[in-house]
Amino acid sequence: MFRPENLITVRVWDLPTRFFHWALVLCTLGLAISGSIGGNVLVWHLRLGYTMLALLLFRVVWGLVGGRWSRFGSFVYAPQSIINYLKGKGKPEHSVGHSPIGAGSVFAILAVLIAQVGTGLLSDDEIAFSGPLTRFVSNATVGLATHYHADIGKWALLALVLLHVAAILFYLRRKQNLVAAMLHGDKQLLVAAPASRDDTASRAAALLILSACAALAYWVSTLALAGV
Repeated sequence: MFRPENLITVRVWDLPTRFFHWALVLCTLGLAISGSIGGNVLVWHLRLGYTMLALLLFRVVWGLVGGRWSRFGSFVYAPQSIINYLKGKGKPEHSVGHSPIGAGSVFAILAVLIAQVGTGLLSDDEIAFSGPLTRFVSNATVGLATHYHADIGKWALLALVLLHVAAILFYLRRKQNLVAAMLHGDKQLLVAAPASRDDTASRAAALLILSACAALAYWVSTLALAGV
C-alpha cells in the first residue's frame, strides 16, 4: 500500500536549470509585452532578445554537460517508448525528469524560441528596429525573417506556452506539482533514482558558461554598430 513515508526525495533539477527556467519565463513575458507595445519600448524588446539569446546558448551547452536530468540525453526517447507511455505503460524513470510527452514539449519550445530569436536578429521593421545580422543577408531573407518573427513565430510560441501551462494544470490535478519541483529542485519518487549533481563546483561551472554565453550575445549585439 502507498504511504507518503515511502517516498524518496531526489534532487532532479539543479540550480542552473531552475535559474534558466524562470529567467526564460520572465524574458518571454517581457518580450511579448514589449513587442506588443512597440514604439520606444522596442529598445527593451531588443535587449531582452539578446538576453534570451544568452539563455538559449546556455541551455544548449548545459544540456550537454549539466545535471543528469537536465542533459538532453536523459529525455531523448525512442518512438516506441513514447507510444508505450501514451498507452499507460510508462517506465518508473519517466516520472523522474521529463516524461516522453514533457520532453517533446521542451524540445518544441526550445526550437521555436531559437527560431524566434534567430529571425529577430535578421528582422527589420523599416521604422525603428533592425536586427544586427540584417546587413549580412539579402533583402529577401530579411523580409522572410521579419514575416516569420512578427506573424508566425510569436503565435506558434503562444500556442506551445498555452499547451505547456495546460499540461502543468493536468499534472497538478493528478497530484504532481511540477512547478514546486522547478522551484526547489527536488521530487518525491516511489523508486530510487540517481540525483543530479548540484554542488558548488557545478554551479560555478554553470556561471562561467552563462558568462561566456552572455559575452557572445553581447558581441552579436555589437555587429551592426561595429560594421564588421
